[in-house]
Formats: sequence, structure tokens, C-alpha cells
Amino acid sequence: MKRFASLHRWMAPIKVAVAGATGKMGQEVIKLIQREESLILVGATARTQAGTDVGEAIGMGRLDVILTESLTDVLAQGPDVLVDFTTPSLVKSNTEQAIAYGVRPVVGTTGLTEEEIRALDQQCQEAGIGGIIAPNFAIGAVLMMVFAGKAARYMPHLEIIELHHDRKLDAPSGTALKTAELISKEREEQKQGHPEEKETLEGARGGYKDGYRIHSVRLPGLVAHQEVLFSDAGQLLTIRHDSLNRESFMPGVKLAVEDVMNRKGLIYGLENILDL
Repeated sequence: MKRFASLHRWMAPIKVAVAGATGKMGQEVIKLIQREESLILVGATARTQAGTDVGEAIGMGRLDVILTESLTDVLAQGPDVLVDFTTPSLVKSNTEQAIAYGVRPVVGTTGLTEEEIRALDQQCQEAGIGGIIAPNFAIGAVLMMVFAGKAARYMPHLEIIELHHDRKLDAPSGTALKTAELISKEREEQKQGHPEEKETLEGARGGYKDGYRIHSVRLPGLVAHQEVLFSDAGQLLTIRHDSLNRESFMPGVKLAVEDVMNRKGLIYGLENILDL
């Protein structure tokens, strides 16, 4: 049975570099590469511990890949793919540098505008390489977003509640915004709630999007969670996904790394490479 939208024709091991390798997501990517025979770690960047073996820096033992602060140095080593889980302030520059070197970007950092994503797609097209930016690499989360979009066609009264750890920099999350994008494709703008509703505490009703609300929760101990509530006469539908640890994102990262080897142009959202 066909599982994914594209066939993985690339047969040789894929050389991967990791930006932000000592961060929590970066460490999971390093572990993924080490356990997959089809992937080879060839470079890694970090803002601290430059000159240290990346494996020793994250407690995995020596991997014979030295951390550097310079992305240019890493790209010059000729990786096929750059996996980037850094920060919104770095990701645009990192992605542009990767494309300039002919290295395919796989980006999990959110914060890029639609205009910036279109520009990066054009750069990938001109370079003849593939790339992907995904607000969420957990396949279950992608299914949650897609199912929410389909549900909105029939139950247009809804609210989104996203919950993340308290170190997250952007609100609402990229996952919530991507969910809203998929909902907007199926649902016309429709203002909800009482027409004379007033907030007695600023922000109590969350952010406004096409008539409904998006709520962001930030608490220590959380990882990444989201639920979309749909309501109609006498019924409530809840579509929810929970990432309990960061390993949940790795199957999607592996899929994206393989997929971009056979693609031209940059896509936004993991759902575009799943056979849905």
C-alpha cells in the first residue's frame, strides 16, 4: 500500500548537518542520525562548546564531528541536508546560506512570514534543490491539523488551544497557525460569540482569527500539545494531539530528510509529503 506522496529514490547514504545540535531538538536529531544507517552526520553547529566533539557535548560518546559556531564551515563540507532547529532570529539566514551552498534545508523552527517562505521557495527552485519547513514534525500532529481542517467544513464553530513549554519564544505556535491555515481553506470567516462580548481582562479571549479564537498556554513541564474544539447544537468534537517527548518528532524529520533529496522547491507543512 502506498504510504507517502513521494517515492524515496535516493539510494546512497544522506549526509546531514545539524544547526543547533546541542539544543533539545538538535540532540534528538543527532540520536536519529546515529541510529539510522541511511543517514551520516557530517557537521554540527552550536553557539557554545565550539571545538568539542558533538557526541561528547551531548553525552553520547565521541562521534568524530566537531562543533563549530560557523555554519559556513559546516556547509563547506558538502552535506546533502541541513536540519535546523535553532531560533526564529537565525533560521532565515541559515536557510538562505544552505540554499546558496546547494544544501537542502529541513527546518523545524517557526517564525518565518509567508513572504519569506515564498522567497525561500524561489531560491530553492533556482538552485534546483528541495526543502521543507514544518511547524510540527510529529506525524500525529500533522494528522490532527488535517483532520481539523476537514471538520471545519461541517462544524465551523471552533476554538484552538495550544500548550507548550515555557521556553517557547513565539505565540501562537506555528502548529496553531498552520492549523488555522488549513481551517481557512475549508471555512469562510464567521464571527463567533455574543456580538456585544467584552473582555474585562485584556487577552482573556485569546487571539482573533477569522471569527474564532486561538489560545496559547505556556507552562513548565509541557512539550507540545494542541486541541481544536468544534461545537454544534448538542455536541462537542475535540481533536487533540500530545507530544510527550521530543522523540515524537523524529519519524517526521527522517521522512523529510529523505523526501527533499528527490524534490525541487520548498514546501511548507509535512502534510504535503504524506499520502493523505
